[in-house]
Amino acid sequence: MYSTQFLHRALQQAPDRPMTVCGDRVRTTRDIADRVARLSGGLQGLGVSEGDRVAVLALNSDRNHEIFLACWWAGAVVNPVNIRWSGREIADSLRDAGAVVLLVDDDFVDMVPAFREQCADLRAVVHCGNGVAGHGMAGYEELIAASEPVPDKRIGGDAMGALLYTGGTTGVSKGVMVSHRNLLTAALGTQAACQSVFAGGVNLVVSPMFHIAGLVAWATQNLLGGTQVFLPTFSPRAVLEAIQRHRVTTVGAVPVMLQMLVAHPDIESYDLSSVKSVRYGASPISPTLLQRAMRVFRNSGFAQGYGMTETAHISVLGREDHLAGGELLRSAGRALPHCELRVVDADDVEVPAGVLGEIVTRGDHVMLGYWNRPEETAAVLRNGWMHTGDVGYVDRHGYVFVVDRIKDMIITGGENVYSTEVENALAAHPAVEACSVIGVPDTRWGERVHSVVVLREGARPDAEELRAHVRGLIAGYKVPRTVEFLDALPVSAAGKVLKRDLRAAACRADG
Repeated sequence: MYSTQFLHRALQQAPDRPMTVCGDRVRTTRDIADRVARLSGGLQGLGVSEGDRVAVLALNSDRNHEIFLACWWAGAVVNPVNIRWSGREIADSLRDAGAVVLLVDDDFVDMVPAFREQCADLRAVVHCGNGVAGHGMAGYEELIAASEPVPDKRIGGDAMGALLYTGGTTGVSKGVMVSHRNLLTAALGTQAACQSVFAGGVNLVVSPMFHIAGLVAWATQNLLGGTQVFLPTFSPRAVLEAIQRHRVTTVGAVPVMLQMLVAHPDIESYDLSSVKSVRYGASPISPTLLQRAMRVFRNSGFAQGYGMTETAHISVLGREDHLAGGELLRSAGRALPHCELRVVDADDVEVPAGVLGEIVTRGDHVMLGYWNRPEETAAVLRNGWMHTGDVGYVDRHGYVFVVDRIKDMIITGGENVYSTEVENALAAHPAVEACSVIGVPDTRWGERVHSVVVLREGARPDAEELRAHVRGLIAGYKVPRTVEFLDALPVSAAGKVLKRDLRAAACRADG
């Protein structure tokens, strides 16, 4: 398959159906097909050839939809850039990717002179915002209007379709080479396991499209046909208003987004009955938050996806599992139809059910490798399996339980402590809005368990109350020795807590 295949099908079957909605701008399938063919011609006119990387630095919009498709129409590789990075980090990624064209919107246009100076491969910049294109930049609408439509190259399979840079939560970001087969396999396999989108449905695109979860969700709705509603960034009110106005059927979010939605003071005044599917993932969710979200979106089935940029979705905990409740809600579900999953020891030998080890996977969903990093590729793609770096186990029914990142495991006094277990215990306290647990250097214990807590509005428990609560749920050596209170946790653009930032701050506080 190739990633523009759905557009030809939609043009044949529903040419006048709205395909994208962005603010008050609505475009049909017929509109999109013509604009994509012309934009592809415009990119080729700027010197883009098959396999070239085309970078996109922009907030979510219907233009992202067109840009991604136009890149694939031309046989190029789309390189969506993390909008939360600093200018230096963005320039580093553009240089590393060897991007030949950059499309940039109003929010980032001021950075362009520095990018031109620092990125030797950059041949052209296209302004895809709503303002006037600056000096030396092509205008997006002008480029489309001035270009003749070109034929779709229909490149797919194992050709690289996207270059996605990892979130960098544990260090330097790496370019992940995602093939067309990788993306489409993940989309089809996820849909086969749990109906996450609906034919003719309305998908809300609020997760950033440079993140694999948002990209797979968008691709899945494309495959089935329907409408994509774009919000530039996440805000609870904007999401609730969009759901009500456009009768959204599918919503994807990370737990911190769900937390903000269900805590919105006017939540009960919105009609959310159209939502049939809520997908969440990227970080652990507390049982309390999940139960609140299920009450708010009472007509919806819930599905949790587990995976990473390098693999897209590996497993899903589906709607029936959520209804069953209990211990299953701690699980990341079962392996999807398109992949194999197992848990191995340090020698890559599979361990029995219930035994902790590293989660590994293989199949057509696994990345081609890291861009220009053969040694790091070889380190994770060993013996035909992608090594996730996650510690977990599989029970006798095939349910996957992710315990922690290998790098986040805390060794205190010779004992292994998994941060997620402590976080779950803390999150069960009614005063805790959000929390994260890390290990910090300690002269006596090697590392000590340190918790960072965000309290619910109006709650005032002290550290000892929280420690006592945790002590009643898990072993004493796992109880946080120190507790820090913050107004909010630092998160990446993908919604993952930046534990490296928390560790750095805790170490500075220790002196």
